[in-house]
Amino acid sequence: MAAPRSHVALQNPGTGSRAVAAPALAAPVLAVALAAALGLVAGCSRSNPATCDDHTDCPSGFCRADHTCAPDDEPDAGGTDATGPDAATGCAPDHDGTLTRDELVMAAGQTARFRVATDVAVDTAGVLGAGGARTWTFAAAATGDRDLDLTLVAPAGQWWAASFPAASYAARLSAESPLLGVMRLDDAGVALLGVVSPEAGLSRTELTYDPPVPIIPTPLPPGASWNVTATVSGLASGVAAFYSERYQGRVDAIGDAATPFGTFPVRRLAVDLTRTVGALVTTRRSFAFVAECYGTVATIASQDYEQGSEFTDAAELWRLAP
Repeated sequence: MAAPRSHVALQNPGTGSRAVAAPALAAPVLAVALAAALGLVAGCSRSNPATCDDHTDCPSGFCRADHTCAPDDEPDAGGTDATGPDAATGCAPDHDGTLTRDELVMAAGQTARFRVATDVAVDTAGVLGAGGARTWTFAAAATGDRDLDLTLVAPAGQWWAASFPAASYAARLSAESPLLGVMRLDDAGVALLGVVSPEAGLSRTELTYDPPVPIIPTPLPPGASWNVTATVSGLASGVAAFYSERYQGRVDAIGDAATPFGTFPVRRLAVDLTRTVGALVTTRRSFAFVAECYGTVATIASQDYEQGSEFTDAAELWRLAP
């Protein structure tokens, strides 16, 4: 099989701008780049189906995020002979419902594969089960599916590095745009610092968020919420831009999400974006399905001006893929 790959989940922010210069509201999901643990890929095997809730339930001493035990000889088993990436990161999901900084395992250079569809029918509500947990099914093929390999870009050597000295990495924001979200990862979680074009030049995009937007604050317990309004300024496609974006985020549901890669226990992050450009106000709703150590395994972005708390018409649907 191919060499193991770390998985990076990308939630994508809108990057709207002034009416005359704006990149379109094409990047539809809210900005975040979360690396997933490497072990799930490195193992490649589902040969041991034993269920577990923590590592003491498994002979190998490693309980995967999907509640199955890793075999003793898997690199993600976490034993003394482990040589896989999880042995290096030390990240093991404890399924306690709270996402911590230690469970955001990412680094520049990591790559993820996502199956992406645009303008597609979805079911964001899922099936409500006992105890209020939900089951979401995103594994099936969707109209227009395509696979995208996305890589976290190291700031070193990039034309925009000097403008974002606190950046940890940058990541592509949308299937339909090459723009990159510049991210900071620290003890407070993941924050969006700005949006840039891959290349410099007269038509470059170089937008800064003040204050930075906390996309995945940590620790993130059940029921957590956050609210921030950022001023966005700089250049959009080479033209001066100045506008505001308000992010209202919350953990609004828990359950299991099925993706083409597998099924994960997740918490759902709901984020409402309001962009104000002069007199023009645009709104959009997004959901991210986040698993401990594995990052964001699926994201859904609504069409503009969606009013429902749940919706069936998505601008973009992203799912972790093998």
